[in-house]
Amino acid sequence: MKEADTKQILEEALSRRTIAVISHPDAGKSTLSEALLLHSNAITEAGAIHGKAGRRGTVSDWMEMEKARGISVSSAVLQFTVGDAIVNLVDTPGHADFSEDTFRVLAAVDAVIMLIDAAKGMEAQTMKLFEVCKARGLPVITVINKWDRPGQDALELVDEILTRTGMRSMPRNWPVGDSGHMLGLLHPDEMTMNRYTRAPGGAKKVLAEKLSAEIAEAEYPVEFQTAVEESSLLELDDAFYDREAFLAQEATPLFFASAVQNIGVEELLQFIMEQGPPPQARPDAEGAPHELTSDFSGYVFKVQTGMDKAHRDRIAFMRICSGVFERGMVATHAQSGKPFPTKYSQQVFGRDRTTVDTAWPGDVVGLVNASTLRPGDTLFAGQSVMFPPFKPFAPEHFRVGKTGDASKHKQFRKGVEQLDREGVIQVFYSERRGQQRPVLGAVGPMQFEVVSARMESDFGASVSFDALDYSVARDIDAAAAEILNGRQDCEVLYRSDGTPVALFRDPWRLRTVQRDHPNLLPDPPGSINASVSARM
Repeated sequence: MKEADTKQILEEALSRRTIAVISHPDAGKSTLSEALLLHSNAITEAGAIHGKAGRRGTVSDWMEMEKARGISVSSAVLQFTVGDAIVNLVDTPGHADFSEDTFRVLAAVDAVIMLIDAAKGMEAQTMKLFEVCKARGLPVITVINKWDRPGQDALELVDEILTRTGMRSMPRNWPVGDSGHMLGLLHPDEMTMNRYTRAPGGAKKVLAEKLSAEIAEAEYPVEFQTAVEESSLLELDDAFYDREAFLAQEATPLFFASAVQNIGVEELLQFIMEQGPPPQARPDAEGAPHELTSDFSGYVFKVQTGMDKAHRDRIAFMRICSGVFERGMVATHAQSGKPFPTKYSQQVFGRDRTTVDTAWPGDVVGLVNASTLRPGDTLFAGQSVMFPPFKPFAPEHFRVGKTGDASKHKQFRKGVEQLDREGVIQVFYSERRGQQRPVLGAVGPMQFEVVSARMESDFGASVSFDALDYSVARDIDAAAAEILNGRQDCEVLYRSDGTPVALFRDPWRLRTVQRDHPNLLPDPPGSINASVSARM
């Protein structure tokens, strides 16, 4: 590679910020994503308004089910420019039933925003996702949201973050006024206060008026002084901003905000632009760092069908890991060794698309009609590389899928295969049940609702389910499958990739089999039951 090319790659990579927002359901994740777009001037009016029953669809929530439920089911990729930075914002599913999809998304980002509800604090799903971020070494920016509503004490929330995550907080702003009585935000570094004029429904940017310490204290003597004292207490505990501590996950930059009112969003966006980590060398499947300046390589973390009803195409979302991506280049699919053309490459902004000709490390590119790609696949040009593949989560819910209309069986089979390749559901088969009655496995029951909706809307085939009384799955080998096939207390199925899987009603049944066959069902490190993914 020429020196000039190497220099340009590093310069382009340095300007990229690839981030995701993680949170418990209803903490305001999609609303915050929309507010970031609004303040970056990527959109002129936010889609979210008070109350999910009346909310307009946000840019990132494009599926009909998402709009109806007010939740994020799929992962949207939104790119926008802020100053000299190019931000790739990956909107993760918030509901616990879609933890596996979120886990895949977190493999494609360089930092996360951990969104906390001011009233509820560190909730279960937030902690599970934080553990994944910790395992991946992702720096965490914390936002305490909904400060315009009644909630907990600010210092109590800071203590909870430290106790639950082990990270000390480094406040970049501090609330003036208790939760539910938000008067503005103190900026400890400048000792100034922002007072806001809110837009109706949060559809437009708020107007911020900067007050000096003297004016703020004169107008809000008690509240401003309290904010100063509280933020000063944290400084005594070494809460000054330390970028190295942030990047090392030892400390978290802390912001207070009201995403629905667009308050505190401007400061957050500025921090992402100035302090967010750019792309770094990523470890390959052998654990060796793959340098940014190496030949082109990309990592597929999401596959989605049905984003464009007119064309019914299939998009594979790929994170550029090294080198330069150029539309039309012929890459190699690492898993198969076959060439992969990249003629149809796009950037996706919700449902809107634009052709992308060139992309750099940190960017996310959508490859259209990528029928051979699955989440976890690697593409490269020139120097051969393969990044670590995804290990499937252990499903906990199982149902037999079938269609009541025999004339739609071809569409049913196509739909099941497609949703399996996307990672929406896991598909299992057995000789006893036959190909026409596949067993569908899911981490959470809402995944079956997505399957039903997608089968109807994307493939024109209705589907019904018969629940199976299993809650534990274990990957096994062929020898174990032969032994277990003769038992009455478990069932052996074969995942669509050919892997035999043993299903048990409950952990007690599994332990019974383990007692009878001590070496048959071990829990090796990194297995789907021993890994972080199984704990989510």
